[in-house]
Amino acid sequence: MGLCPAQGTGRPGRARVSDLHAHLSDPALGLRGKLSERADLSKITWFRTGGPADFLYQPADEADLEAFLKALPPEVPLTTVGIGSNLLVRDGGIGGVTLRLPAKGFGEVEPAGEGRIRAGAAASDKRLAAVALEAGIGGFHFFHGIPGSVGGAIRMNGGANGVETADRLVEAVAYDRAGNRHVLTRADMGYSYRHADAAEDLIFVSALFEGPAAERDAIRTAMDEVQHHRETVQPVREKTGGSTFKNPPGTSAWKEIDLAGCRGLAIGGAEMSALHCNFMINAGEARGHDLELLGETVRRRVFETSEILLEWEIKRLGRFEPGREVEPFQP
Repeated sequence: MGLCPAQGTGRPGRARVSDLHAHLSDPALGLRGKLSERADLSKITWFRTGGPADFLYQPADEADLEAFLKALPPEVPLTTVGIGSNLLVRDGGIGGVTLRLPAKGFGEVEPAGEGRIRAGAAASDKRLAAVALEAGIGGFHFFHGIPGSVGGAIRMNGGANGVETADRLVEAVAYDRAGNRHVLTRADMGYSYRHADAAEDLIFVSALFEGPAAERDAIRTAMDEVQHHRETVQPVREKTGGSTFKNPPGTSAWKEIDLAGCRGLAIGGAEMSALHCNFMINAGEARGHDLELLGETVRRRVFETSEILLEWEIKRLGRFEPGREVEPFQP
């Protein structure tokens, strides 16, 4: 089934789009999820920007995801997104099929034996922290301060307040592009700071975590401290994607951004927060182009000031609009 995007455009022709829609809608495949064409991704990104997905598929459950992956022609591009908290979708949208796991089917969080919790990838990190509190399991308070999903935390070793996902993970369940199921141990994940070596095509669906027994009052106090810190020093009520850049070795991204004079720097409706200058915000009607251009401008200025090359923590996906490409800064 030839459904490749047109050469050089990243966009399938209308005939190919029609063929793909007909194929995925074939009752014989038995797919039970929701398939949407030209889905508006700005509704799910916390920046509230981004072009449409050619197709968006939201599987009903794990079995439906497996069937979908096995039915999707291998030449069709597949992109997986989470709840959109640290995601910048470019204005040209995302080609092929975008996959998003819904909370219904992938959002369950429940105790799984002494000191253990199993969580679906679509569950919020805050929900994971809340269940740990209810179960009297310590070491999960940091998840209360991460505005993302469990799947995103698994994929990028999400962390805060000196603790990381790698400190709590026992194993993760994922499917590859061909629909094969895999169980990965913590060692298999190859974790480092805000990074995992696990194959990029893996789609994480759930994970098993563990922590020590702890008093609920102590857990609640730790969670309250995390929340107070976020509300005091971060622009949590703005349209933001969280930390824009990873912390370089031996220093903090915000310190280097501040030193380079980029606190409050704005391009179009995009701005580096005056409250926390490693947070990029959509202060008005910014487009994806404005946000990415601002980020690359900050990277250039920081390098010119301190010879530190900041690495993006926010994920940038999709196509640029013609004539509005943003070149990554290269020293």
